[in-house]
Amino acid sequence: MTVFFSVAMSLDGFIAPPSMRGILATPEERAQDPRLDRWVGQWMELHAWMFPLRFFRENLKLGDGGEEGRDNNIAKQTYERTGASIMGKRMFDLGEPTWPEEAPFHTPVYVVTHTERDPWERPGGTTFHFVNDGIKSALDQAREAAGTRDVRIAGGAATILEYVNAGLVDEFSIALSPVLLGAGTRLFDGVDESRVALEPIRSEPSPRVTHLTYAVRPR
Repeated sequence: MTVFFSVAMSLDGFIAPPSMRGILATPEERAQDPRLDRWVGQWMELHAWMFPLRFFRENLKLGDGGEEGRDNNIAKQTYERTGASIMGKRMFDLGEPTWPEEAPFHTPVYVVTHTERDPWERPGGTTFHFVNDGIKSALDQAREAAGTRDVRIAGGAATILEYVNAGLVDEFSIALSPVLLGAGTRLFDGVDESRVALEPIRSEPSPRVTHLTYAVRPR
């Protein structure tokens, strides 16, 4: 079993714009703060490689069609290898009002949080479990639920970094997008470089992004 994460990253090293508040903002809030629309636009640019894919459309029930090819295969393989996911409370809070009723994970999801809450079951096989006793407990539960498949640390950046610094990540992939954000959330801001060494596994360019995969080793 492999514990991994996969994210999209801009060429200047950001995996999210300065804020994601625009996704949940009202029209009045967007009118008062034009940055909200700009930040949402940056997020869309960062992930633009995924939106035309056949697998993306199928997974979100957006209808038939879509592109095939290496990008599509990588997205599908990432989904198929994942037996359980882990995310932080901030990512869950952002996703809860925006995910469709049939949330796109289709596996158990373990939310690392200080908030107590009963499991939240959604159609299509996704059940969110809320873990109040730390990242290792969430990982133990996810490993048990994943069976023979892998565990994905879905995000956000702070949660991924906690797992990296704790030595609990085996592998990660970055879809390096040809965009510049200028500011935002850096994936490795605060990484304990004294404990983490990387081993390149593969690099695969596509017409839209470059897929980089690394094994994580103790230093």
